[in-house]
Amino acid sequence: MKQLQNSPLMFVLLLSLTIVGLLLHETGNSQAVENLILRPMTPVQDHLSELANDFGDLLQTFRDLQELRHRNEELQSLADSLMVENVRLKELEVENETLRQLLQFTQANPTYSYRAAEVVGRVIGYDPNNLLRYIIIDVGTDDGMAKGMPVVTERGLVGRIVEVSPRASKVLLITDVSSSVNAIIQSSRATGIVEGKIDGGLVMKYIPQTVTINVGDLVLTSGLGATFPKRLMIGQVTAVHKRDIEMFQQAEVKPTVDFERLEIVLVITNFEPTEMG
Repeated sequence: MKQLQNSPLMFVLLLSLTIVGLLLHETGNSQAVENLILRPMTPVQDHLSELANDFGDLLQTFRDLQELRHRNEELQSLADSLMVENVRLKELEVENETLRQLLQFTQANPTYSYRAAEVVGRVIGYDPNNLLRYIIIDVGTDDGMAKGMPVVTERGLVGRIVEVSPRASKVLLITDVSSSVNAIIQSSRATGIVEGKIDGGLVMKYIPQTVTINVGDLVLTSGLGATFPKRLMIGQVTAVHKRDIEMFQQAEVKPTVDFERLEIVLVITNFEPTEMG
């Protein structure tokens, strides 16, 4: 009821505003009124414009951070790939150098035929067969391997095959306590037998007392007994034990082969050793 009573008043007010607006427009004074109305709005508009710009900058910063994060992930992935590739190339370099040295050894010793083999296992410890030190290589009877074949590297004598299966062979190392190799000292030509020691070293026994042995002398296979070929490097004398009350003297020998780092070896396939027990 009250709303109906106010309706004529509202109508009159609106009509008056309309008439005033038309008069102002006709007289050219509408701009002043617009300025009066819009002037208080200008700071608000400026503030809203600044907020819009700040929001746009924030949004761009967020996009830049996402792009930077994505780029960092790509760079990290590339770095990981390069590291893997570098490791692979380094391994190939080491393998190629090993193969090159083995090739040089075979060229310097053309009397024999060789078969390269990869070391796929090693045992240093006790087992029921009393083979304390041996390695497993990835060639066997299917590859022409046989019991008794010598195994070498470019640095010297490794051992000999003692067991063979179709695709693998067990190699008894010369550092095993059950191993013995007929040897000769290069400088004096004194002969003896090189045996393995519990600590992984070598000792040359049964050297005549009358022979002078010096630290640094080279020890080679003598070929006596036909268990190993002649002139294969065994090691170097590091100490001499000589007592007048004993019939023979002994020499400590350091192997030239690093048995802890064997990866690729050569099997001499055309040497026929004496029958092994």
